[in-house]
Amino acid sequence: MKAMLLNSYGENAAFTATEIDKPTVKANHVLVKIAASSVNTIDTMIKNMGNDLPLSPATPALLGMDFSGIVEAVGDGVEGFNVGDEVYGCAGGLADLPGTLAEYIVADSNLVAHKPKGLTMRETAALPLVAITAYEGLTRAGVKAGQKVLVHGGSGGVGHLAVQLAKYFGAEVFATGTGENQKAIVEKFGATFIDFKTEKVADYTAKYTDGGFDVVFDTVGGPNLTNSIEAVALNGHISTTVSLCELDLTPLHFKGATLHVVFMLIPMLHNFKRDVHGNVLERLVEISNEGHLTPIVDENSFSLEQVGDAYAHLQSGKAIGKIVVENEIE
Repeated sequence: MKAMLLNSYGENAAFTATEIDKPTVKANHVLVKIAASSVNTIDTMIKNMGNDLPLSPATPALLGMDFSGIVEAVGDGVEGFNVGDEVYGCAGGLADLPGTLAEYIVADSNLVAHKPKGLTMRETAALPLVAITAYEGLTRAGVKAGQKVLVHGGSGGVGHLAVQLAKYFGAEVFATGTGENQKAIVEKFGATFIDFKTEKVADYTAKYTDGGFDVVFDTVGGPNLTNSIEAVALNGHISTTVSLCELDLTPLHFKGATLHVVFMLIPMLHNFKRDVHGNVLERLVEISNEGHLTPIVDENSFSLEQVGDAYAHLQSGKAIGKIVVENEIE
């Protein structure tokens, strides 16, 4: 099969079209003919940093984590999937798991679910990593109806799905961003937009809450975590996807607030509770089928051979929505 491989790592490393052996199905796995794959920030980090990241595959490396496609073969022990099923998942592209920048993937069936009915293959490929992350961050923080939820980076890959899911769970949602494009995305999904460049944390917290937000989902993280701590209510919850930093937790202590670190790659990396991801993906399908979860996909189209351009487009910061690489156009 055709695959786009990295023979070396680095910012200037190029993907090379290579013929490799088509994988064969094995027990508890499914063989999927890939229709589309999306590009995530972690993918570009692996490409640029290589062995400086402990989760990078050995070269020649087959990257790519998210996919949508059609089941072509089912391994022994697999239940719930049949040949011809349309599926999606996040199942490779790191450590010893071959990725999705190829024509086929053999994926652990615990990391796969049936495709949402109302979404295209292109849209579906945009969901797995970011949607699982959004779902995990909100549910670990115990989001429930009637709460006030603040999403930092509400128009981003994780953020725009967190806004939709928080609304689905019955919360009143607020989201930070800047500029008219980000404002339009946030308001499209029913959240109140907060321009972080013009509104101070203390001001918007006082304006919209009585003592702080019940839950803060911080997809920006790093130094921004201090803003999240300032905005959260007493005994509130903060979930973040970016905590690779040193931080004084004293203000968090005096609020008695809880900090949840979301690192959704753990089940793949450590073969730890992978079935949880499969179950979350099926739950996300239900929510999407009910009309409450739709990803924003960048308008630019990239073929498998153009994956280098897709990575560059993500790193340019000019993308609006998730970037998708398509093996076949629907």
